[in-house]
Amino acid sequence: MSQAPSHGRSTFIQPEVDHYTRTHSTPPDEVARELRRATELRTGSAAGMQIGDDQARLFEIIVRAMGARRALEIGTFTGYSALAIARGLGPEGRLTCCDVSPEWTSIAQSFWERAGVDHRIDLRIGPALETLASLPGDDLFDVVFIDADKTNYPHYYEVVLPLVRPGGLILIDNTLQGGRVLDENSTSPEVLAVRDLNDALVHDSRVTVVQLPLGDGVTCVSKS
Repeated sequence: MSQAPSHGRSTFIQPEVDHYTRTHSTPPDEVARELRRATELRTGSAAGMQIGDDQARLFEIIVRAMGARRALEIGTFTGYSALAIARGLGPEGRLTCCDVSPEWTSIAQSFWERAGVDHRIDLRIGPALETLASLPGDDLFDVVFIDADKTNYPHYYEVVLPLVRPGGLILIDNTLQGGRVLDENSTSPEVLAVRDLNDALVHDSRVTVVQLPLGDGVTCVSKS
């Protein structure tokens, strides 16, 4: 039996190319597919906040290739990205997840358990900046994924950078804002905050940065 192609969310890639890349990538397994369906059924229009299968697979590959053991996620939603990261970490890994919604993360927890990775994940419910302030500063993270409220992106970045080991990686989602970062007349607080971060990153001597047109824009930040 052939496997169903994955769901992509690449805003800036031609549909034919997007379809081709998805059908030539390892598709999500049953747990991941059912998590996506549950998200669509139970969260309605908010399901669009979930990352694409291509991003999830890429994150899993990156985390595994790095040999990462400690990861942090800011903005968990229904747990699809956390599932990918936790799988990449391996049995001894630990992922700390920050989110404000017990309702949405309850979906996440049920699927983490089904996937057998729930023991790797420490879910913290509450404002992320408060959770970050409570973390010990001497136990550094290998990987951080930021996908939460966009107006706080510059704050999240500055707070998490000292918590990342040298050579560690910060992945930031939605850094193109549907292309609106190019609109100099935009007054959207989200767009302005994300654009400020984009501009700051490329001039930050503490890191090396590449921005990818994957999904709604993914920025990869390697700490020097």
